[in-house]
Amino acid sequence: MPTIIGRIATDPYVTDLTSDSGHALLADEPLTQGGQNMGPSPAELLASSLSACTCITLRMYADRKGWPLEQVQTEVSFERGADHVVHRLTRQVQLQGPLSDEQRKRLLQVANACPIHKALTGTIEIDTTLT
Repeated sequence: MPTIIGRIATDPYVTDLTSDSGHALLADEPLTQGGQNMGPSPAELLASSLSACTCITLRMYADRKGWPLEQVQTEVSFERGADHVVHRLTRQVQLQGPLSDEQRKRLLQVANACPIHKALTGTIEIDTTLT
């Protein structure tokens, strides 16, 4: 199972994230929330996951079908409540290339079936242990 490790020390709220595949990035909170704004916030990372997964899934599908998809741009915005919980994600997908109406409709269906979209709209179980 792929693993992400997050580490935070005393700097508010800079968090080092590393994956077992060797990738690293920072997460943080904006200055207005007491952070140092050194990386995307957790909510921004959530929106980024949906954006990236949509782009990658559409690229893979169009390549497999041999469709003339030249570029995908996915803009994901989010709304949070007073409890800081993301309550709504809004995704705008822009497709470039000489695609037919049928191809565009199918790509919208594919976007709604990307793995992160499925995870976010399904039921996710989180098992937590304290060591």
